[in-house]
Amino acid sequence: MVVSDPTANERLRRIESVTDVALARLKVEDLLVELLDRVRELLRADTVAVLLLNESRQELVATAARGLEEEVYQDTRIPVGKGFAGRIAAEGRPVIIDRVDHSDVLNPILRQKRIRSLLGVPVLAGDAVIGVLHVGTLTDRAFHQDDINLLQLVADRVALATQARISQVERTAAAALQRSLAPSVLPLLPGLELAARYAPNEEGGVGGDWYDVFTLPSGWLCVVIGDVVGHGLRAAVVMGRLRSALRAYALEGGGPAEVLTRLDRKVQHFEPGAMATVLFGQFDPSFERLRVSSAGHLAPVLAVPGQPTTLLDLPTDPPLGVRFGLRRRTSTVELEPGALLGLYTDGLVERRGRTLDEGLDVLCDVVVPGPPERLCADVMATLVGNQPPDDDITLLLMRRRVDNEIVPLELTLPAAPGSLRDIRRAVDRWLAGTEATPTDAADLQLVIGEACSNAVEHAYGARGGTVALRMELRPPDVFATISDTGSWRPPRGRNRGRGTMLMQRCSDELRVEHGPVGTTVFVRRRLTGPAS
Repeated sequence: MVVSDPTANERLRRIESVTDVALARLKVEDLLVELLDRVRELLRADTVAVLLLNESRQELVATAARGLEEEVYQDTRIPVGKGFAGRIAAEGRPVIIDRVDHSDVLNPILRQKRIRSLLGVPVLAGDAVIGVLHVGTLTDRAFHQDDINLLQLVADRVALATQARISQVERTAAAALQRSLAPSVLPLLPGLELAARYAPNEEGGVGGDWYDVFTLPSGWLCVVIGDVVGHGLRAAVVMGRLRSALRAYALEGGGPAEVLTRLDRKVQHFEPGAMATVLFGQFDPSFERLRVSSAGHLAPVLAVPGQPTTLLDLPTDPPLGVRFGLRRRTSTVELEPGALLGLYTDGLVERRGRTLDEGLDVLCDVVVPGPPERLCADVMATLVGNQPPDDDITLLLMRRRVDNEIVPLELTLPAAPGSLRDIRRAVDRWLAGTEATPTDAADLQLVIGEACSNAVEHAYGARGGTVALRMELRPPDVFATISDTGSWRPPRGRNRGRGTMLMQRCSDELRVEHGPVGTTVFVRRRLTGPAS
């Protein structure tokens, strides 16, 4: 039943109370509490609650409440279309119940507390219902039209605050997921150089782009690049599932087409409605050949010394998640020494004001045989420049090394004890390609390990930082540079100068420079001959 409005002054006081500009400065959680408290007072209600829609489950979930906080504590859930709140969500309009009975209310807490009268309104984002806001009283109450208008005004503020909070949480969660799944360090391989870039879109969100590089027990190297359709947390979550599943299926054996077939079956069964383009390749241990299968992904770019850069002419099968009656196909690509192969997502080549074909032409113009790390920078500078990306951008470059070529080793890792093991392994692999004797290798490991340990222990303190290592062979010498960007603290304990003495004995030249932006250790060690 709807009765006459209160006075104009009372109506104005109510509106001012819930539209107070000071509320905008509150955090979302505090804003909801303050709004619910004010509504409870203005409407002389005993309970007030916000239930937000879980769209995938079609349920309303109690998110904030005053008066009956146990609705939130007990994770109260109401199916859309069922009971009082479910009816509001299904119909998208206000509902008043002057006298509650068991047939009206599904929520057992409202029944147990003997709520007598209820008023609820939908929480709307545009035309879509994203939740319900309702108030209740322990005595009979006749709500009027002005009560509905006031509650709807509050629901609109709840919608704005909730959407902002959800967007922020999803962006943060998606970014954290993306960072956790991206390879922290690309593998260091004697015959292949790798470099990669990932740049989110201009809004700072994260989508479903990913790349991966991993080695199988057989010694074959797997490379992956993919793009889940969509953006935000859902796309990032699907991406994470696909990445993990692809790794597992690759371990089971089979070629790229077989692996993508298994992954496609998983998508269609467990990820209904999802779609992704993926390119999956397997290098043989010599890196001379790449077996590759494409599920709707853009063709790789290939640069061979002395030849024009081209896009590989590979058969392209439909994306994952698309019903496909035929068998997926695998192609074999021969890689000459010095050849460079590039994988990328469409965000790199598709931009506002530039067609896909134009972007691919520019990509072929800029990609040439050369060091992948430097080329990554050139590609990003040319195709991205100073314009914020419209879409996520992922780029993975691989170059087959020329026989007997020793390229510099470059690492940047967290200044943490766990990184020291990774540094030692990387140095071992790099030295294996040189003519270092066991004595040469042991001396260099000692000098580099001591310098990196010092950076970990003395450079940063609790806030942490990074340690960078670069090694280069200029026969017959190996040059190493270890640097940090911290401010060194005094050594702790006694007899802490022996490490420097050992470093000097194990190197032909040692120089330590402390500067305003960090500390750098320069090392030169002459190799004594081929390994025996």
